Amino acid sequence: MDPSQVGLVLAAGLVAGILTSTVGVASLVSFPVLLAVGLPPVVANTSNTIGMAPAGVSGSFGYRRELREHPGATRVVLVTSALGAVVGSALLLGLPSRVFEVVVPWLILGTCLLVGAQPRLKAWARSRRSAQPGHDHPASRMTVSTRLFATLTGVYGGYFGAGSGVMMLAVLGLGTSLEFRILNALKTYAVMVANLVAAAVFVVIAPVDWPAVLALAAGSVVGGYVGSHLGRLLPEPVLRALVVVAGIAAAVHLWS
Repeated sequence: MDPSQVGLVLAAGLVAGILTSTVGVASLVSFPVLLAVGLPPVVANTSNTIGMAPAGVSGSFGYRRELREHPGATRVVLVTSALGAVVGSALLLGLPSRVFEVVVPWLILGTCLLVGAQPRLKAWARSRRSAQPGHDHPASRMTVSTRLFATLTGVYGGYFGAGSGVMMLAVLGLGTSLEFRILNALKTYAVMVANLVAAAVFVVIAPVDWPAVLALAAGSVVGGYVGSHLGRLLPEPVLRALVVVAGIAAAVHLWS
């Protein structure tokens, strides 16, 4: 890459890092830029995963207070995201991407709409639970189905990841009674885990463009930390609306 391309990738990493810790569609910024500077699709995908891992690390560090509030939920996200990412990275290296290209935009669109509808859905679910005996459960309690869908989201995160944060936000939002600020922290943590696990696989057995990785990582580590503070400061309705808009934009982009 020439200096102007390095600067472009660095800037993309900064913006994508902010998105990682806020609305969760970072790869929709960073991945097209890597393609634009001439990387083949598979190399761009693996390089993007490795280069964006620092954003998840710095974003999770920024959200460390929220992650400590519910250690049980944090552990579940760690395990499910890690297991899913191993499967997803294997799928990326071993299977054609056509099926995912068809299904993924619909998944992103559906999950971002669920994020928008969560307040009404959760109020309805709470009203039903309150009418049942023994309905008091910890806010972070996750059912088997919630853990399964979190693992499947990790699979997608290891495979490609665009919109995986939105998906995880929807899964945890419907499957727990946690506050939105906690959900956003867990979403960022899930993206970090999936990227780190997939990156470990790609470093060993996949083609990688290291100059692109280094430029992307330098921008993303700053952006992830900045994004965590923005995500904490933004009111829930504003952040939720941004997630929905970003998710719809991601789906439209993947259809194009």
